[in-house]
Amino acid sequence: MGAEQAVTADGVSTTPAGIPTLAEIAATAGVSVPTVSKVLNGRADVAPGTRARVEELLRDHGYRRKRGGARPSKLLDLVFHELDSAWAMEVIRGVENVARREDMSIVLSESAGRLTPGQTWVDGVLARRPSGVVLVLSGLDQVQRAQLTSRDIPFVVLDPAGDPADGVPAVGANNWLGGLTATRHLVELGHRRIAMLGGPFRMMCSRARVDGYRTALETAGIGVDPALVREGTFHHESGYTVGRELLTLPDRPTAVFAGNDLQALGIYEAARELGLRIPDELSVVGFDDLPLARWVGPPLTTVRQPLVAMAETATQLALDLGRGQRPAVTRVDLATTLVVRNSTTAVR
Repeated sequence: MGAEQAVTADGVSTTPAGIPTLAEIAATAGVSVPTVSKVLNGRADVAPGTRARVEELLRDHGYRRKRGGARPSKLLDLVFHELDSAWAMEVIRGVENVARREDMSIVLSESAGRLTPGQTWVDGVLARRPSGVVLVLSGLDQVQRAQLTSRDIPFVVLDPAGDPADGVPAVGANNWLGGLTATRHLVELGHRRIAMLGGPFRMMCSRARVDGYRTALETAGIGVDPALVREGTFHHESGYTVGRELLTLPDRPTAVFAGNDLQALGIYEAARELGLRIPDELSVVGFDDLPLARWVGPPLTTVRQPLVAMAETATQLALDLGRGQRPAVTRVDLATTLVVRNSTTAVR
């Protein structure tokens, strides 16, 4: 062994950069080099125990495929935790804008509501070797991050559901400021009984919007009534069900800030069934500014989240990282803006 090599505790010798060779990983794992190569490329014809042992060694020794070898495919992997709304279509449009410019195709996946995609998806990504991965409202666990990193597959989290791990690139929106602006708008219209229907509180974006709502009330000298702060899902059904609960309280709210536009439309339906006129008897603010917000009756006041621009930024960041560029900033929060339409008015 040359003087420029070192030996780790488990007997793997490393290069001057500290990265083991495939032959050394194979020898330590007690398998052949082609077997290690199969694991690296996401091939299915490797015994689970062998795969786990090789992955552990790759992870423990920080193995990373050398850039400049086999070129990545002209693919972008886009994975959603759920794919059932106009919100998702706006994100897809942003990714498509970059893919078209870069002459790439998109592989679209859904993780069936899980905030971390399954191993089958990871194996598919390893086999495809895309130029970049964008994860929407989801993320990777430590093992999955190590798997993509070892194959030199760049990934970016878009609108992260939780706090991304250190070093994980992420693009989002200023959800806290959006919540603050929406609630302050209602306060300035004279509302004091303002309800907040959030999304799942385990999601960072939802918690930030609720925090902005609380801050706006507290700075205006209005106490936060726990009975008016509700957790829901980012779906129409949640807006309808929780909306009815809020609007049938003995001292009902005069305004509701919904965690997204779909929940706001559910509140519209609940108000209509209860005979409440929007905005005369109930003001409603949404979040996202989906195209449908302009066409409902009355047109919805909402916080515009720049979904297309967020998707474009995340996709371009993933491609830049894959090309060896190191942007000065890999955590980006784009600005939100309040769009005032006809669903809000001064309290009567």
